[in-house]
Parts: sequence; structure tokens; C-alpha cells
Amino acid sequence: MPINKIRNIAFVGQTGTGKTTLIEKLLHTCQATRTLGKVEKGDTITDFDAQSIQYQHSIEATPVTMRYDKHRLNIIDTPGQNELLGRALSVFPAVETSALIIDPQQPITQTSQRLFAFAQEQKKCQMIIINKLDVSASKLSQLLDEISDKFGDYCLPINLPTSDGKAVVDCFFEPNMGVETLINDVEAAHETLIDQVIEVDEELMELYLEQGSELTPQQLHDPFEEALRTGHIIPICFVSAETGAGVDLLLKTLSEIMPMPNEGNPPLLEKNGNKVKVNCETLEHTVAHVYKISVDPYMGKLAYVRVFQGEINAGSQLYVGESNKAFKVGHLYQLQGKDRTEIHQALAGDSCVLAKVDELEFDSILHDSHDEDDVELKTLNFPQPMYSLCLKPIKRGDEQKLSDVLNKIASEDPSLRIEHRARTNETIICGQGEFHLKVALEKMQSVYKLEVETSQPSVEYYETITKPAEAQYRHKKQSGGAGQFGEVHLKVAPLERGSGFKFINKVVGGAIPTALVPAVEKGIKQALEEGAISGNPIKDIEVTVFDGKYHSVDSKEIAFVIAGKKAFLTAVQEAGPIVLEPIVQMELAIPTQYVGDVSGDLSGNRGLIEGTEQIDANYTLLQAKSPINELQDYARRLRSITGGEGSFSMSLSHYEPAPPSVQNQVCAEA
Repeated sequence: MPINKIRNIAFVGQTGTGKTTLIEKLLHTCQATRTLGKVEKGDTITDFDAQSIQYQHSIEATPVTMRYDKHRLNIIDTPGQNELLGRALSVFPAVETSALIIDPQQPITQTSQRLFAFAQEQKKCQMIIINKLDVSASKLSQLLDEISDKFGDYCLPINLPTSDGKAVVDCFFEPNMGVETLINDVEAAHETLIDQVIEVDEELMELYLEQGSELTPQQLHDPFEEALRTGHIIPICFVSAETGAGVDLLLKTLSEIMPMPNEGNPPLLEKNGNKVKVNCETLEHTVAHVYKISVDPYMGKLAYVRVFQGEINAGSQLYVGESNKAFKVGHLYQLQGKDRTEIHQALAGDSCVLAKVDELEFDSILHDSHDEDDVELKTLNFPQPMYSLCLKPIKRGDEQKLSDVLNKIASEDPSLRIEHRARTNETIICGQGEFHLKVALEKMQSVYKLEVETSQPSVEYYETITKPAEAQYRHKKQSGGAGQFGEVHLKVAPLERGSGFKFINKVVGGAIPTALVPAVEKGIKQALEEGAISGNPIKDIEVTVFDGKYHSVDSKEIAFVIAGKKAFLTAVQEAGPIVLEPIVQMELAIPTQYVGDVSGDLSGNRGLIEGTEQIDANYTLLQAKSPINELQDYARRLRSITGGEGSFSMSLSHYEPAPPSVQNQVCAEA
């Protein structure tokens, strides 16, 4: 397929806007399917996996292909659930165009706004598809105003629904000025489009103003592409996936207006911090990117690859990233839902799937020349995890299996994070919320036959002291034969937060032999790890050993380890020991109308509101600090307050003394 006949588009948008249904209609119209699948029946091409069928909305990002008027349209269906946003974001490097699907009967949520903003960040050409026409004229007019308010006044209709809502009339290619439309006016919409497009081409603007003649679609093609690349125009298409109204015009728009691979903005590649330009040509070095990984029970690891430059053939020798060892491409496939077709070649501008290549991971760069060893894609800004669970296999001995399965699950979803906390010996899975982790855990059980029990991760408290103290301890053990003897005198003093541990040896006169001082420090370090009052490590403390006694026969290392440990614990008990709790810095993006409720909830749970900033007319950025102990279920609380429209990120800020009630509880649970 020639490059100029390929179009790569991601269908994105919040849940329930009809992305999957619309793709199903496009496939059927292009005769890529014999029957029209239904989401509620679980027989659509893109929602073929068990979880998508169960929940009746997309869980995975799924590519399909179809042919229309000698063009090949590669369309990726993406999840719209807010907690699965990362799975949608990961496909952006594979496309030139992001098509935001909107349902006029739904409010435009933060999910759609985040997807729109991410497409801008990734320099994608954008379009908006309004799916469903059986609404009132006032409702559609309000929607266009809302789109203009949220996304900019460069979002312009390229077609309009007729007054009966049963068809769509073209406003660009061959505008029919005599058709009565439900909203606006065809002639006015056409002139607005032309005026917007020619603003990027001064010569064409002068020609248009001087001659006053109608410009042809051919004359407008190049400036239209430039306007798309720069975000100077975002065409709005009306369509009904249910009735089929506007489907042919949408296919024509995708084929003739939206950019071909060498017309869109180039991929955001870098080498050692500098931009790298690739040419979407087959005669260049091969450069390709892995935009998705899935693990198939029968085919093993599958890597979904977009070819930016050059070509991939069966038998190609390719390098992965900076690796000096090439791998040989075995089989290439084109996937159509659950069906696969083996192909022999994927050219620049196209995509393919590679099977059974264990070296490949999400975001890998594939190349056939060492000139591209350090080339990488600009880091994608995935949403930060908001919810975590501690996992433990139910079956004893499945610890290694848990680790292996989690690695596979995380390889398929770049917005999941797996941690092992050595201090608490906990395996933690982190994601966007309860549903996100529920989907991951269900797959662990159904696909990998691994059952786990879940719990909230432990809060990592510390202990410290508030004042100096002094103590001594004599360890003496005599039970026949060689005994044990060691005596240690020491002082403790608090240090500034973050200082850690400082050990000072001020023993003089050989009261403790120099060779045995490390044993004293060893005993103190053991006590530091075990804690004095709550079982949590002690930090920000200075220990000075200044005196002691030893016996020429019975003083051994073990005696001074024990004496050092006991003396230290005694001193800590006298030094005003306290529990330190972790405080996190929070950044919340929330609808402005919920700022008061969110602030009140945080303040009522020991949070501190530090400031607010208006993001746009509808959203506010809120800065806050909170004890992490109060945020164990915060993803659920925020979703409840904002109707699922709020999001947050957090990072460790510092540790500070826990209030008496928290300290008493922590100590009681030790």
C-alpha cells in the first residue's frame, strides 16, 4: 500500500461515546465484516476479549484496518474509562491523527479533556466526531459552544446534520447550500472553514481575496494539512453509528483530509537530548517503535509496532535500543481483533505485530543500524498511580509465580507500577484506582490461574528522639568455661530531619578496645532497624560512645554487640521517643465546583491546603499536603466527591511527628 494511501487514526474519548460501535459501523460499511457486531451482544471486532465483553466497554487498545476508496484506514479503538487512560495514551505514537469521539447527550468530562490535551502535547493532528444526531437543535448548539469553550474556537464543523437529523450535509468538499440543517448554516460554515484554513497560506489568502472565486478542495489540501499540523483547525464531523447517517462522509474525511503518514507531524524522537528527524520513506534505515505489548496464551509475547522509517521484513535483523545483539524477525502479523493474518513486510507509515520476541518491551525502539543506537521516543507523561494494593499469593510457594505474572501484567499496561518494599517485604501493585487494579487482578486469575489476597500497603513510619539522653549497660554472662562481658556508656542526641544516623567514638584510655568498637556500632544498628517503641526504624539520631569496660578473657564481639544495643535502647527510652509519619505533597485537578468539598474533605482528615490555581474555566489545580495514612482510600473518596472527574498525584514530601492518637495506635499494633 503506497504511503499516501495510508491513514493512522486513534479513536479516543470517555466511556459511552460509542467509539467501538462507530468502528464496527465503519468496518461493516467498508465490507471488512459480514455482520454488524453489537457491544451488548459481545460480538464486536475490537472488544473481543473476555473483560471487554463482561464490562461492555473497551478494556484494551485494539487496532483494526479497513479499505475505503483505495485507502487503508488503520484505526485503533481505545478504552475510555478514566482509570484506563494510560492504555489509551500509549497508542498515540502509532498515529498521525487523534479523533475525539463525543456523545451530545453526555457532558464532556475530564477524561476527554485530558485525551485532547495529551494529543496536543504529542503534536497530533486532531478531529472531533460527534456521534448521535437524534438530539435537539438547542442541545447541539450548546455542545458546539462547549467544545469551543473547552477546546478552542478553531474547532469548526466540516459537515452538519440535516434538519430532520437523518442525514449529514457536507460543508467542505461539495457544500450544498440549499439543504436545511439542524444547526447553523452550510454557507456560513463553509466560509468559516475556508477563512480559517487560508490564514496559514498568505498567497492563497491573497488569491481568494483578490479573485473572490471559490477555492477547490485540491487548492485547499496543503494549507488544510498545515492548519491540522499546527492545531489551527480541528474539524468537527457529525455522524450516527446507530443509523449510519454521515458514515460515508466521515470515511471520505478520514481518507482525503486527515494526514497521510508523511504529512502529519513527525514522531517525537530524541538522541542524547536532541531532536531526531526521520523520513517516512522505505529506502532509509529502519526505525520503529513498540507502542503496545500483549501476552497471548498461544503465541506468547506480541509486540505492536509502528514503522516510522524504512521497512520490516520477515528475516530482518533488528537491534533493540542500545543493544549490540540483533534479533531476527520471524513472523509478522496484521491483527483484526482476535483474528490474525501473516504478512511478509511492513513499510514506513504502516504497523505490524511481531510475535515471540522476548527482548521487546513497551516503548522499545527498533532499528537496523547502529547510527540509531541512542534514539528514543520522548517520554510519555502517563498519569501517576493513585491507588495501591499489597499482594500475597494464596498458595504457598507461588511467590516466584506472582513476580513473573506481575511482570507480564505490567508489560501490557505502562500505567501500572510494581514495587517490592524490602523494609516491609511487601509486593505492591499501583494503578489509577480500584477498577484499574480489579481488571489486572481478574486477568491474573483468569489467564494465569494465580489467586492472591489483597490488603492495604503498610505505612512506612519511623521513630526518632526529641532530646539528649545518656545510658549504660553491662552485659555479663558466666555459665562455666569462657564467659561474656561487655559494658558500654553512650549518649544520644536528635539530629535534623533527613540526617540519618551518626556514630561517634569518644572512648579514651582503652576502656573499650578499638577492635571491639565496631561491635558496639553493630549492636546499635540492629536496634536502629528494630525500633524502640513501635517496631519501626529509628533515624535522625546521633550516638556517642564515650566509656565502657572490658574483660581481658571474657570480652568478645557478641558481648559488646548486646551491650551496645541495650545501652542504646535504654537511652532512647529516656530521650523522648516519637513516631514520625510520612507526609505527601499532593496535586489535584478537580472541577471548580467541587473545590470546597474536596478542600473540606482533605482538611477534615489532617490535610493542609497550600494553594489553588485556575487551570481553565472549568478546572482548578489544588496543592495540598497530607499524612499518607489518611489517603489509603483517597481514590475512592475523590471519585465519590467529584463524580469521577477528579484526579491527583502525590509524592513523598517529608516526615513529621505523628499526633499522640496516631502514635498510640502505631505502637499498639507493633
